Amino acid sequence: MFTKILIANRGEIACRVAATARRMGIRTVAVYSEADANAKHVAVCDEAVLIGPAPAKESYLCGDKIIAVALATGAQAIHPGYGFLSENADFADACANAGLVFIGPPASAMRAMGSKSAAKSLMEKANVPLVPGYHGEDQDADFLHAQADQIGYPVLLKASAGGGGKGMRVIENSTDFKAALASCKREAISSFGDDKVLAEKYLSRPRHIEIQVFADTLGNCIYLFERDCSVQRRHQKVLEEAPAPGMPPERRAAMGEAAVAAAKAVGYVGAGTVEFIANQDGSFYFMEMNTRLQVEHPVTEMITGTDLVEWQLRVAFGEPLPKTQGQLTIHGHAIEARIYAENPEKGFLPSIGTLRHLRSPTAVAFELGGAPLPAGVRIDSGVREGDAISPFYDPMIAKLIVWGADRREALARMAQALADYQIVGLASNIAFLKRLVEGAAFSNADLDTGLIERHHATLFPARQAAPDTALALAAVALLTQEAAASQGSGPWGDALGWRLNSTLGRSLSFADEFVLGLDARAYAVRIAYQPDGWRFNGQRLRLSARDGQELHVKLGERTVHGTVHRDGEQFHVFTGGAHYTLQYNDPMAHAGEAEAEGGRLTAPMPGKVVAVLVGKGQDVKKGEPLVIMEAMKMEHTIAAPHDGLVEDVLYAVGDQVADGAPLLAFKAAA
Repeated sequence: MFTKILIANRGEIACRVAATARRMGIRTVAVYSEADANAKHVAVCDEAVLIGPAPAKESYLCGDKIIAVALATGAQAIHPGYGFLSENADFADACANAGLVFIGPPASAMRAMGSKSAAKSLMEKANVPLVPGYHGEDQDADFLHAQADQIGYPVLLKASAGGGGKGMRVIENSTDFKAALASCKREAISSFGDDKVLAEKYLSRPRHIEIQVFADTLGNCIYLFERDCSVQRRHQKVLEEAPAPGMPPERRAAMGEAAVAAAKAVGYVGAGTVEFIANQDGSFYFMEMNTRLQVEHPVTEMITGTDLVEWQLRVAFGEPLPKTQGQLTIHGHAIEARIYAENPEKGFLPSIGTLRHLRSPTAVAFELGGAPLPAGVRIDSGVREGDAISPFYDPMIAKLIVWGADRREALARMAQALADYQIVGLASNIAFLKRLVEGAAFSNADLDTGLIERHHATLFPARQAAPDTALALAAVALLTQEAAASQGSGPWGDALGWRLNSTLGRSLSFADEFVLGLDARAYAVRIAYQPDGWRFNGQRLRLSARDGQELHVKLGERTVHGTVHRDGEQFHVFTGGAHYTLQYNDPMAHAGEAEAEGGRLTAPMPGKVVAVLVGKGQDVKKGEPLVIMEAMKMEHTIAAPHDGLVEDVLYAVGDQVADGAPLLAFKAAA
C-alpha cells in the first residue's frame, strides 16, 4: 500500500480523504493557497505546502506545481478529490509521466466521458437510451438555434465539458435562445475553459438518478446501487438519498447493469458515477458520467457499509475490488443535505463572511441486537468556527448525512439534526433545508428536479414575527450579561436593577430584520425587575439554569430552552428548531436603502463584471437585465427594479467589485 499521498484539493473532501488515509496508516500532504493558510485541511494533514495565490487558476488548478510538490515530499500518488483537477485527463497523464499514481480513472476514460457530446455518441453506439437532442461539434449560433427549434421547447443547453450546474440553461421559447446561449457559453469558458454546448429536450418532472460504479485494474466492475439526486436548485443538488424511493428491484438491476456496461466500454478504473434522467413512468436515459468520486458518496457508504475512499486507494495500488456484486446489499436508508453559505431568499446567492459561531449536530452511532450500524448522524466538513467563507471557492460549509433503518427514520433524524445546527456570521440554507425535508413533497417522495420551483410558496413562506419565547431568551441573555459585567459575581449574575419597596422598569428595543433586508419589525420589550427575576411584558420571567450560551428560562407557566449567541449588538436566538436574529436598540431603519426606489443598484456579493447590457442615459423597463456579474463560478444578473433611467454606469466588463458596491446610478420613472 502507499505510504504517502498528496491530496490535490481543499475543504471537506480533502479532510475526508485525509481521515481514511490516517486510518490506513498512510501519510498525507496537503496543498493550499494563500487564502487557505489556516484552513482545516492544512491542519489535518501530516504536511502542507503553499502553492500560490487565492484564485484557483493560480493555485489548485496548477497541475505542474502540485506534481512538483508531490515529488519533493516523496508522495507516491495524488488523490484529486472532486472538482479542480479531478477530471482533467492532461493532469492524469502528467502524473503518470512523473512516476506518480493518479488515484482515479485512466486519462483515456476521462477523455471518452469528459465531453458530454462524445459520451452520448458512445452511449448511442452501445444502445443506451438517450434524450432527444443535438450533441455534435457544430457550434454556430444560428445552427444551434435551428436545432433547438427542431427539438421543440423547452430546450436544455448544457456545457459539453461541464458539470455541477455550471453552463446550463433551460430555454422556454425561441426568442430567448440567443441570449441564453451567449450566457451559457460565457459561464462554460469561465468554469471549464471550453465553451462547447449541447442541446436536449427538457423533460417535464424528471428524476435524477445516478449509479455508483467501481472498477479495478483486473477487469472487475460492479455497481453499488443508486442515489436519488432529484432535489436541485440552479441545477445543483441540494438533497441526495440512497436508495432511490420507489425503485423496483428489476429497474435497479437494469440501471446498474447499464452503468457497468458504460464503464466497461471506456476501460474504466476506480470510482465513477453514471447519471440518468428518469421519467415518472420508470423509463430512463443516459445523461453523463462523472469520472471521479461524487460529493454525495457518503449516502452510498452508509447503506453499503463501505469506505469508498479506501476502495479508491486499494484499486489505485493494484488490489482487486474488496467485494463482488453478490456480496453487496442495501441496509437502511441515508440522506445527505449540503449545508451552504448562501441566502435561499435571495435566489441562493452565496454568502461571504466568518463563521463566528458554529455548532454542528453531534455524531451519533447506534447498535441493533449488538451489531454496529452506520452512524446515525455524520458530518463531513472542511471548516471550523472562526474560519472564513471566501469568494474564491465553493461556499459549502458541510455535508450533513443521516442514516435510518428506513426512510421515515432517516427523515426524522435529518429534521432533528438540522434543528440542532447553529451558524452565525453569514447566511445559510439550514432553515430552507428543514422546510424542504419536512415538506409534504419530499416526505412523501414526490420527487422531481422541479420540486423546489413547484413548491415555492411553501418553501419560501412569508417571514413571521419573532415569538415572545425568542424575545424572552434575548432579554435574559442581555440582562444577565449586564448584571455580570456590573457585579462580576454569581453563577449568572443577579437581577440588576431590583429596588427595595419599588420596582425599576425599563424598555428594551429589538428589531427583527427580515431576510431580504427590505423590512424590519421593531419590538418594545417592557421589563420590570423583581427579586428573583423580571416581569416580561407582564409575564413572570425567571432564569432557571445556564450553561454557557444555553439558557433555560421560565416564562409564565412555560419552560423555554434555547441558545443565545451575541455578536455585537445582534442576538442570535436558537430555539424550537428555528434561528432568530434580533438587533438590539437598532430599528434598522435604513436597511435596504441602497436598492430602494431610485438610487444605485449594488453588487450582491464580491465578483467580476462580465457584461454591461445598458449605457448611460438609457431608458429601461422593470426586470430588464442591466449588468451580469460572475461570483463563485456562477453568473448573477442585476435587473432593473422599476421602469427608469440609467444615469451612469460605474464599472466596465472585467472589473472586480466588492460586496455592496454601486454598479450604476438609476433613477426610477415618475
